[in-house]
Amino acid sequence: MPGPFLPVTPEEVAQLGWDAPDFVYVVGEAYVDHPSFGHAIIGRVLEAAGYRVAMLCLPEYRSAEAFKRFGRPKLGFLVSSGVIDSMVNHYTAARKRRNADVYAPGGRAGLRPDRAVTVYCNRIHEAYPGMPVLIGGVEASLRRFSHYDYWDDKVRRSVLVDSAATLLLYGMGENTILDCCDWVRRGMPAHELSQLRGVCYMAKQPPGDALPLPSHAEVAADKRAYCQAFLLEYQEQDPVRGRTLCQQQDAQRYLVQNPPAFPLSRAELDRVYDLPFTRLAHPMYDALGGVPALQEVRFSISAVRGCFGSCSFCALTFHQGRIVSSRSEESLLREARLLASLPDFKGYIHDVGGPTANFRQPACERQLREGACKNRQCLCPTPCKHMRASHAELVSLLRKMRAIPGIKKVFIRSGIRYDYLMADKSDAFLTELCRYHISGQLKVAPEHISPNVLSRMGKPRREVYEAFVDRYNAVNRQYGLKQYLVPYLMSSHPGSTLRDAVDLAEYLRDTGHQPEQVQDFYPTPGTLSTCMYYTRLDPRDMQPVYVPKNPHEKAMQRALLQYRNPANHDLVREALRLCGREDLIGFGPHALVPPRTIRASSDRTPREKGVRGEKSFRAQRSVSARSNAPTARRAGRAERTGPVSARRSGRSAPNGRKGGGRS
Repeated sequence: MPGPFLPVTPEEVAQLGWDAPDFVYVVGEAYVDHPSFGHAIIGRVLEAAGYRVAMLCLPEYRSAEAFKRFGRPKLGFLVSSGVIDSMVNHYTAARKRRNADVYAPGGRAGLRPDRAVTVYCNRIHEAYPGMPVLIGGVEASLRRFSHYDYWDDKVRRSVLVDSAATLLLYGMGENTILDCCDWVRRGMPAHELSQLRGVCYMAKQPPGDALPLPSHAEVAADKRAYCQAFLLEYQEQDPVRGRTLCQQQDAQRYLVQNPPAFPLSRAELDRVYDLPFTRLAHPMYDALGGVPALQEVRFSISAVRGCFGSCSFCALTFHQGRIVSSRSEESLLREARLLASLPDFKGYIHDVGGPTANFRQPACERQLREGACKNRQCLCPTPCKHMRASHAELVSLLRKMRAIPGIKKVFIRSGIRYDYLMADKSDAFLTELCRYHISGQLKVAPEHISPNVLSRMGKPRREVYEAFVDRYNAVNRQYGLKQYLVPYLMSSHPGSTLRDAVDLAEYLRDTGHQPEQVQDFYPTPGTLSTCMYYTRLDPRDMQPVYVPKNPHEKAMQRALLQYRNPANHDLVREALRLCGREDLIGFGPHALVPPRTIRASSDRTPREKGVRGEKSFRAQRSVSARSNAPTARRAGRAERTGPVSARRSGRSAPNGRKGGGRS
């Protein structure tokens, strides 16, 4: 049975008979007691361990008064920005302020500060000097070393320095938070610090066995040193073989990172998700419009953590790690039956997944004994010969789940790795997926088609995606289904030149796809791609990487992916001329844009002129196309993929939460 919400007011603390909470948990998002929200999990884990926790969500941060709401806690404060970095939450890839925050009441923007972890900690220090403060979550985890900050366009120190917190907890935190809270309760003995896995702390001298990284001063001044530091951080992000790291932050102090915590076992994960969540936003938000983010995950199930896909632009490797852990079939079916019993359940489970929905186990047995390989990815550029590619357990789970009374449909909306699916010689999962678990279209993430760009992204070759398209369409034809693929695409990733963007536009022309939204590369903390963006070097081989940074070039790359939009025609024509591809300007079947905007009269508005010009262009192109039979290659691709708009709703955040992920 669900338990009551954790207390959010001093009155509720008093009603529970507490003289004071042990910990006050400060969070930069609304209080939602659902297992898709990290603060809900951490709060319930501590409650189950006997700690008294009060929730202070989205406090007024311009003074310290709100942080005194519960008085002085007995043990300390816990701080998190929420399930997404506050800067990513506030700003687009173009550094423009967002006008909504789905993690706030009513979707209202501006309730949390920029760099929320640092601001909250500074207010706590004002209110209660010397009080222990533990920081965690995505924002703290991905900023634990000196890091490039896209919004400041400079290298910033560790967030542990800026926040002056006692400890920084990184990665998946259920076991780590219990170890750290116990450590605080015991009086914070200094000699025990080195035993706390998944923790960073500041020290005047690092442990003797710590592997030193280039210092903050070095990485801020030398981009090659930055690459060297990042690569060591990346390679040691493994719980089996990872070593203690240290990085000098200033003249007197070192940041020390203990080895990562081990992934939760299947039994431990089951216990976490069996905790008594109400699965609701706190009632105090009802009059404010609720919390929009809950609607996306209200009837979704988190089944798996970690990802051995290791896409360069994804922070999962740095946060959740490469060793996959998953819940048992019994636990997942138990949650499905619970959802089916809820009064507002309509029969549809919106997602069963995680960072990658079709992973259920570590990539190979060696990962559990020796850790993930230091210099080898599991799937890219080709699948490792030791990788186990099987969907048998997932197929069994889905069949049992959709047989539960009251469940009409079980969707899979998290990202799937099509290259992992292709490594499985059985079509059982793909058949189940097409017949029962998607609705008209499946979103997948080839991201690009250029070999150079794909190698920088850590994505499989174009041929792998095309083979998957063939296999997907063959299954749909076999069962008489008319379902399509919607590819996620990214513009301006490190390595992507204007010519690469032209090649991608031609691919879209040949396959008939018309993406309505395109994701510009976003340099978020903690990713390999961000390291390449800042340094213009690939840290894996120290080779130079072309990085499109000029806003006008980025606009041209994005426009090429949406070349059918008349508003983009000027940019597309400019890009094609710069690349010497005037052959793609015209009215023929292979042209991308007309040579000019077609004007029929002088009294139309600029917008009307563009729209009508596009219609005229399409009409002339249609006539030309009828007189020139398409090639077999073009016709075959159009049949395989279908002219589906690639709308990117539900794409995952840099922290890798379940729901609408891309892989």
